[in-house]
Amino acid sequence: MELMPGAAELAEAFARDGVVCVRSALDPAAVATATRGIEAVLASPGPLALVASAADDPGRFTEDFCRWQEVAEIEHLARHSRVPRIAATLMRTPRVRFYHDHVLVKDGGTGQRTPWHQDQPYYNVDGRGVSAWIPVDPVPLEGCLELVAGSHSGTWLMPRTFLTGEARWFPEGSLAELPDIDADRDAYDIRRFELAPGDAIFFDFLTVHGAPGFPFPGARRVLSLRYLSAEVRFAPRKWRTSPPFDSLDHELAPGADLDHPLFPVVWPAGR
Repeated sequence: MELMPGAAELAEAFARDGVVCVRSALDPAAVATATRGIEAVLASPGPLALVASAADDPGRFTEDFCRWQEVAEIEHLARHSRVPRIAATLMRTPRVRFYHDHVLVKDGGTGQRTPWHQDQPYYNVDGRGVSAWIPVDPVPLEGCLELVAGSHSGTWLMPRTFLTGEARWFPEGSLAELPDIDADRDAYDIRRFELAPGDAIFFDFLTVHGAPGFPFPGARRVLSLRYLSAEVRFAPRKWRTSPPFDSLDHELAPGADLDHPLFPVVWPAGR
C-alpha cells in the first residue's frame, strides 16, 4: 500500500534527480502554523541565530536552527504534518527520524546570494536524509531555491563559509571543489519553481543547491524541516558541525542509530 497517492512515481523521480517539488505539502491551516512559528523565531532568536548577509546589504538574510523544542508550531509541523510521510515516501524508508529545523528569511531587497553547496558535509550523520524547503510566502521563479538535479549521486564537495569562502570544515585540497555552475548554467540541469505558500521542495542532503537574493517587495520566509532515513547513523566529526549538537559525542557511539530525544521518530506516526 502506498504511503500517499503517486508515491511510486514521486520516489522514482527523487531517486533519479535528488529533488522534487510537492505542491500543497502544507494546507492553509498548516501554512498559518508555520508562519506563526517563523515569526516566533524571529521575535526571539536562539543561540544559533545568525545574519548571513553583509552589513551593507540593502536587505537582510536571517537564519536560525533547532528551535522545535521551544516553538510549539515547529514541533507540531515536524511531527504531525504531511511532511514526515512525504519524506518516508521519497526515501523509501520504513522509519523516519526528525533531524532539525532551519528558519531562513530573506527580507525584500536582500542582495545576498546563498552560494552553491551540499548540506551533507556540514552534518554529523552518515546515510540518506531529505530536506523540505517550505515557504510561507509566494516565491517567484527568479527568487526560488535552485538545485542541480542528479548531483546527489556524486561525491562530497568542499563546504565553505558562505560569506568569506573559508574551508573551515575540511583541509584545503581534501575534497573536490564545487564547479563554477554560474559560469555555464546551461551545462547543468538546474531546477527551480514558482511556489505558492505551502508548496515544498524536497531534496537529498547531497544535492547541490543555492539561492539568489530576493529583490522583491515582500520577504521570503522559509521553514526547512530535515529528516533521516532508517539507515542513518551517528558520525562524529573532528570539526564543529552545523548545527553543532555539541554534547552528542558523549551520548552516542560512532556508528550508532540516532536513538536520542533530539531526533524523534516521526514516521510511522505514533512511534
